[in-house]
Amino acid sequence: MSSLDDFPADDGAAVGGVHIKYFVHCPRQLWLYARGYRPEHRSDRVAFGQVVADTTFTRRRDIDLGEAKIDWVTTGAVVHETKSSRAPSPAHAAQVRHYCLLLERRGISVRGGTVHYPLIRRTTDVPWDDDARMAAEDAETQARNVIAATEPPARLARTGCRGCSYLDYCWGD
Repeated sequence: MSSLDDFPADDGAAVGGVHIKYFVHCPRQLWLYARGYRPEHRSDRVAFGQVVADTTFTRRRDIDLGEAKIDWVTTGAVVHETKSSRAPSPAHAAQVRHYCLLLERRGISVRGGTVHYPLIRRTTDVPWDDDARMAAEDAETQARNVIAATEPPARLARTGCRGCSYLDYCWGD
């Protein structure tokens, strides 16, 4: 079995929405993800989230930016993201802000974003202004620093890891 040392960090690669979501949730998760450790395919929660994404808003099409895949964008450049979570998270808003930043870098005048939570029938607006742009750029810079680090960041408290597909790696025997 190979170790994580066999997977160099992709610090030169583009930072996508998943990188930002993982960074905000847990820098250690981002560090592992950037080194190719991706146990999400074994997670029931990730599979459930994929089913929710595939069965809601079925008329919408993903927007593939290469480094990121946006669930959809409506007229006026409003970014939409669907989450299977039952609770809004700062990581979700950070992911949408990053998508806004990526679109703006491509010359698109972005109005903002919306995170959809179909299981609880709620939406959360994500404003896009100078403060949001600065937050997105700062998150991207910090994520690159985590990816470039030679050692993994410290584990979160175990309660913060509930539901994480990296739980076994961080807390396994």
